[in-house]
Amino acid sequence: MPTITTTATIAATIAIATTRTRMGMTIRMAAEPQPASAAPLPAAGLYRLMAWLSPSFPVGSFAYSSGLEWAVEAGDVRDAASLRGWLAVMVAEGGLFCDAALFVHAHGAVVRDDAAHVAETAELALALAPSRERFLETVTQGKAFVMAVRSAWPCAALDRLPLGPDGAIAYPVAVAVAAAGHGIPLAPALHAFMHALVANLISAGVRLVPLGQTDGQRVLAALEDPIAAAAARAQATPLDAIGSAAFRADLAAMRHETQYTRLFRS
Repeated sequence: MPTITTTATIAATIAIATTRTRMGMTIRMAAEPQPASAAPLPAAGLYRLMAWLSPSFPVGSFAYSSGLEWAVEAGDVRDAASLRGWLAVMVAEGGLFCDAALFVHAHGAVVRDDAAHVAETAELALALAPSRERFLETVTQGKAFVMAVRSAWPCAALDRLPLGPDGAIAYPVAVAVAAAGHGIPLAPALHAFMHALVANLISAGVRLVPLGQTDGQRVLAALEDPIAAAAARAQATPLDAIGSAAFRADLAAMRHETQYTRLFRS
């Protein structure tokens, strides 16, 4: 019997074929189309993201709250709902969005082998820190990340990383360069990075307010869509348009420097 093949061609999509047998004939059917840009994440890439962005990776993320500690003392953050609102603003308009956009530019520059754009992004990332402690937060984690990844997962992109005074490098730039240097696609790397930042701040909020662990997970779940939206917007943000509009969060980071009793370094 003849073999009948049917295909569906959809612009900018890749169809995964399946087969069915009917009345002795093999019919090739087109499965649900998938975006052409949605390259699968190799197992090695997933493994590295999980390692690099784990709370156990030696960058000291547990020591920083990005000003959240002051927000709790001032009464801005006092329960799960207010923590969710505070972080939603940081994701959409504040430092977390800036970090996401910087991540996008650094990753893309490495993929294109554009050393000048990597350097420009790295310089801007340092300049955007709104306070001394936030600068310390991003640089300390960035330097620790580079040191750990170079030791365990070396790559040429990290060896070419442009460093500021005293070896300064912002955390989002360091992670993006490592991900691109290891061939990890932008989308999963960016989402994993943003999840790690938000999860770390939720952990700080759970300890500071204090909240129950389940409340912390509810906050994380509620921020899933805002994080996805911010990641999409970050990929369309020009380098010269990156900036924070979360003034209260930036002020919190500044005021934390003179807070009398502190658990966190920022």
